[in-house]
Amino acid sequence: MIGNLVYLYLLSPLHTGGTTQEGNLLGIARESHTELPYIPSSSIRGRLRANVTERDLQYWLFGNEINAGDKLEQGSIWIGDGSILWLPVPSLSHGVVWISCPLLLQRWARLKQLQIPIPDAASQYAVNPDLAKGKPIYLKDAILKPQRLTAWSDWHQFVPQSSHTSSIKRVIVLSDQHCATLIQMSLWRQVKVKLDEHKTVNGGFRYEEAIPPDTLMYFPWGVTSQTNGKAKDTKTDPKDKFEQLLQADDLAILQIGGQEGLGRGFVQIWM
Repeated sequence: MIGNLVYLYLLSPLHTGGTTQEGNLLGIARESHTELPYIPSSSIRGRLRANVTERDLQYWLFGNEINAGDKLEQGSIWIGDGSILWLPVPSLSHGVVWISCPLLLQRWARLKQLQIPIPDAASQYAVNPDLAKGKPIYLKDAILKPQRLTAWSDWHQFVPQSSHTSSIKRVIVLSDQHCATLIQMSLWRQVKVKLDEHKTVNGGFRYEEAIPPDTLMYFPWGVTSQTNGKAKDTKTDPKDKFEQLLQADDLAILQIGGQEGLGRGFVQIWM
């Protein structure tokens, strides 16, 4: 069972570099099979590792560094990729709403081993009851007609309860295809140009993508197979040590990804 999850609530746009750059667009990391944005586990692991100042504990949890003559050893903790659970999109009728889809909800429920029915959203869009009042919902470049809106009474069970998620009160479950399209259209994009010493544009411009703030994400973690079951003493249990690390006050807010000097990638984390 993977039931260990850490949640990330984005406080600012988050950019993790993609593998390719198309034209003047500097893209972000995307899943190869869905094209949905995600946070590579290496980015999360590297940031958490950097927060451990005690070298022996750092090596024990995350593995040692490669030095001359040293043998590379695996750490006691594994960390998975960061996935989207709910992503905010602008709405002309409701300000901001959070969207998801059966694929994303099933992925999260599978890790949590929850047996709660998930709307298929093939022909009807599941919304929290306050949104199903006979009026259309105007999203960015999309209109959801009232006859296709179905009240979803179990929606709150798919929003992890925390003070960080108290703003997520308007949710919509779309089909996988429509959700992927809206996520693509709602990514944070910034135009950048290069200026010379005279403050005039030097060359062309480029767009940089980022996952928008107020997105709710999560990543799974656990103890590696070589360590699992070997540590019975709580003082040496890597699971306990890692939980203590995650619950430390200085880890309440992390910076993940690039462009820290621009305030990018700051996230609130909790278990």
